Amino acid sequence: MVFEFKRFKAAAVQAAPVFMDKDATIEKACRLISEAGKKGAELIVFPETYIPTYPYWAIDYSESTVYAVGASLELYKNSVEIPSKDTGVLCEAAREADVIVVMGLNEREEKYKGTLFNTMLFINSDGKILGRHRKLIPTLHERMFWGRGDGSDLKVFDTRLGKLGGLVCYENHMTLVKYAMAAMGEEIHCMVWPGWPSEKIDYNIQPIIDAAVRAYAFETQNFVVSACGYITKEMVPDAFHFKEKTCWDSVGGSSIVDPLGNYLAGPELRKEAILYADIDMSTRVIAKLIFDAVGHYTRWDLLTLNINDQPYEPLKPMRLHEPRRIEVDVEKLEKIAEKLGLTIEKVEALIKELEKVLK
Repeated sequence: MVFEFKRFKAAAVQAAPVFMDKDATIEKACRLISEAGKKGAELIVFPETYIPTYPYWAIDYSESTVYAVGASLELYKNSVEIPSKDTGVLCEAAREADVIVVMGLNEREEKYKGTLFNTMLFINSDGKILGRHRKLIPTLHERMFWGRGDGSDLKVFDTRLGKLGGLVCYENHMTLVKYAMAAMGEEIHCMVWPGWPSEKIDYNIQPIIDAAVRAYAFETQNFVVSACGYITKEMVPDAFHFKEKTCWDSVGGSSIVDPLGNYLAGPELRKEAILYADIDMSTRVIAKLIFDAVGHYTRWDLLTLNINDQPYEPLKPMRLHEPRRIEVDVEKLEKIAEKLGLTIEKVEALIKELEKVLK
């Protein structure tokens, strides 16, 4: 069989949610999945917490908690459980379009009821859920809304396109996490963001996102599909208390980058759009000839990385300590006995007593 590099079309969706309306946002997402699928996309990535919105207003909490709590309850009601009827609708859209979908959403924890997570949901082209990734560390004001993810969701997924993974927003700057993804064999990386802010916001993160996208691609020799949020003030209902108190201008910034750090599409700004790019996996090999982060250009004998892949849970079974075995060379044991003026039998008896204490 002649070896051939995989080629496919990827899409980054830059679209606004139907603000704080889960059902309408999912319906819009399904339309966009269908549209991108008809245009030949095999991978479609949506922005951070697209369903039902990113909480742009959180940084503006400066008054009575009544309004803050009301907004949080509305966000909770419109969040998504995994799996659920809501994810079933998205899975069916992916199956019908024959595409792999990566969806950013607010995930409602079903077991403990109360905690939300900033989650990426991975759906295979057969309509089955591949898995999820919960943001490991909510950034700044996000800690008012979301819990922390754990190592059980730090993984890559085998797909027909290659090994697929993803991280949320500033996770893409976390050096050890990036290396972990690369070490797992990731080939296609999905980034999700709330969007580049407009010039009205003092804290300009545009160059920060640009650097993260291109650096991740080159450092890990991955194709990167970066989906950024887009929203304007006019898209927010007048009844929402923080409408007039928040700068809603998230202008997008979505892009697709190759493993050499070159833009294949975007960054797209100031409008809703679906960005497309043709992916040729042979580019990864070219990039790795120059710099292979987990291959010939690394030193496992000098530096290693440990991953705790256990779920972070409040209740865990107690694990009793296993007895410790003490093994001593006979010749050394005889020298110890002679030094202490004891017989070998007495030294062996002493060791047995010590074993009981050390259990």
